[in-house]
Amino acid sequence: MELISRNILNTIIKNLDYKEFGVIVGPRQCGKTSVFKIVTGLFGKQSQPVFYISLEDPQILARLDSHPEELFSMLPSSKQKIFVLIDEIQYLQNPTNFLKYHFDIHFEKIKIICSGSSAFYIDQKFKDSLAGRKQIYNLYTLSFEEFIHFRTGDEKLVAELDEIRKRENYNSLQINKIKQLLDEYLTFGGYPAVVLSETVERKKTLLTELSQSFIKRDILESGIKNEEKYYFLLKMLASQTGNLLNINQFSTSLQLSTTAIENYITTLRKTFHIHLTRPFYRNVKKELTKMPVAYFNDLGMRNILLNQFEPIEFRIDKGELIENYVFLQLRNKYATDEIRFWRTADGNEVDFVVSTQFEKGFALECKFEERNFNIKKYSKFTEGYPNFPLSVKSYKYTKNSNSLFSI
Repeated sequence: MELISRNILNTIIKNLDYKEFGVIVGPRQCGKTSVFKIVTGLFGKQSQPVFYISLEDPQILARLDSHPEELFSMLPSSKQKIFVLIDEIQYLQNPTNFLKYHFDIHFEKIKIICSGSSAFYIDQKFKDSLAGRKQIYNLYTLSFEEFIHFRTGDEKLVAELDEIRKRENYNSLQINKIKQLLDEYLTFGGYPAVVLSETVERKKTLLTELSQSFIKRDILESGIKNEEKYYFLLKMLASQTGNLLNINQFSTSLQLSTTAIENYITTLRKTFHIHLTRPFYRNVKKELTKMPVAYFNDLGMRNILLNQFEPIEFRIDKGELIENYVFLQLRNKYATDEIRFWRTADGNEVDFVVSTQFEKGFALECKFEERNFNIKKYSKFTEGYPNFPLSVKSYKYTKNSNSLFSI
């Protein structure tokens, strides 16, 4: 099967000449190994030495754990610098020591690009920040643009989507085709294996298998003792997408301590199931004490937990689904720390406030139908934050500039 490129490749290739090693992090089954295979192919065409290692192999893992120099016993001899691609770096007993050793001693001979599918393991095993020695690349499941490419193989459709975004009130002849693809993306998400499956039943089966295997790995890696309650917490988060994350409420519902709930939430974040956004306030101390909001990093994973696959217009959670989609689009364009929400004690709220420079940016409110948006209802925000102009993003719209395609 032909390997399909990912957007992250351009960034990795641009940084190949830098001394720092690369660390690709993201959820399992999101395509990290395929990215390595594509990089291997590109180097091969350029006669650039490259060597791929998977630490899923226990024999290779044992050798590298014995001493970092064992790496050279596996590499071909070369007068050129060798690019070494190491999959699942977190399986090493001491990945920090391994990477620092090769960076400090052998940086002229090799450059390591490694991957890790669990930030829980990575945080636990990386003993220091490795400051100045690494570049982090976040690889998530497919963005909508990548989804179109994977699903259709039609680069013209991706270019057409770009035209829709750039040209206000552009009447695209492909809008119905793109909308059909958006519906599929909203329903089944962006795991590559799921996207490439042709039937609905096969997509559901794969999502079920992925969710079950991921949860078992989460429990193994993090030492969670109550598998059932961990799973129910994940389902509760799926059903409350975009709501404030109330630890005390979850503690009462699941009859677990608040400490246990916090540990479960940390594991869900570190294994890339969810992302937490923080509130937007002028007072930073106040901001840090407020509850966050949780979004899923893949819509298919969210939907399989809820067993919700009905057409978008008939879903009771269609508003939450659209809001989660908008978050994913923003996450792919902006630093996640700069994506916030605004909410007051008396019920005023704005879904997303994005800072693009100091005390400037933009704000978005998400609606299933554009007609349900009334700018006057948000006067408290627009008057208080004039440097963050507010607009609406909706599934049903009257202007292209307000559609989900224009993000």
